[in-house]
Amino acid sequence: MNFKERINAFSELGNYFSNGLDDEFTEKIREAEIKNPWFTTENQKQAIYVWGEQLTNENLDAWLSPYHLSENKKPKNVLIIMAGNIPLVGFHDFLSVLISGDNAVIKMSVNDNILLPFIIKKLIEINPEFEKKIQFVEEIKNKKFDVVIATGSDMSAKYFDYYFKNAKKIIRKNRKSVAILDGTESKEELGLLAKDVFSYFGLGCRNVSKIFLPKGYDLDQLFEVFYPYQEVIEHKKYSNNYDYNKAVYLMGNYEITENGFLLLKEDSSLQSPLAMLHYEFYSNIEKVESFIAKNKQQLQCIVSKDHIAFGQTQKPNLWDYADGEDTIEFLREEE
Repeated sequence: MNFKERINAFSELGNYFSNGLDDEFTEKIREAEIKNPWFTTENQKQAIYVWGEQLTNENLDAWLSPYHLSENKKPKNVLIIMAGNIPLVGFHDFLSVLISGDNAVIKMSVNDNILLPFIIKKLIEINPEFEKKIQFVEEIKNKKFDVVIATGSDMSAKYFDYYFKNAKKIIRKNRKSVAILDGTESKEELGLLAKDVFSYFGLGCRNVSKIFLPKGYDLDQLFEVFYPYQEVIEHKKYSNNYDYNKAVYLMGNYEITENGFLLLKEDSSLQSPLAMLHYEFYSNIEKVESFIAKNKQQLQCIVSKDHIAFGQTQKPNLWDYADGEDTIEFLREEE
């Protein structure tokens, strides 16, 4: 299977994603939601739709042509340890490994292990040669791999760094995303920002967890555009987090603002609990820029009029690499 055949196969898979979900796919989505209630049908369809948009011949060519990939005479076995915070969060690593001509050895998250095997089955139907290039593993102890790509929390990253200390690797940790408002944003832009906050319940590293606001900014402007997402509180797991965090912060005498489905807290920290959004006022944009520079290694997305457009954080292009780590170049270097 040559490079062009791999591109065509993933492009055909993208067509399958985009042309409506058949009964078999719909049943898998239902099964995944039963197993992991965070993976609502809506959230899974959102992830699938985004991949359907990206997996076209045009996009794949635009992404890969700068690398001048040659045929891999000796494919590497690449262990991919996937996270499970949002649906198909490990798909880009999977795509990168196979499109580079390497073999994917997949350790799925228990929170996201329904959709990917089904999608891989469809990919193999498109091109049966992929079957010999994909393997699932339950355990990684005492097994050797040429390359490792692992995604997890800051805590698990320490374990991965130690366990794979002698391996060529990419280890991804927790990252957060921020938005910077200047006060001139339109209602439409703020409405799109709400999507960056609430998509996937805010569980993704690309979800905005903190907003920088010009001094004196009226928080009611945010609550107004957040209101269409009020139904999020009807989700039991989200509601439990909202109630728990509200109780904890009120008992701790912290000042919070809330609207019945989202907690707002003035806080300098990037890390905000689920169902809470941190904000910070600024009077000097240079201080915000200094904060961004200082915390660059912890940031995934910056949303503003000068950075990523409002509403686009959960629609990354193929070349928008997690943590800014160029996976294709990394795999090429290890040939």
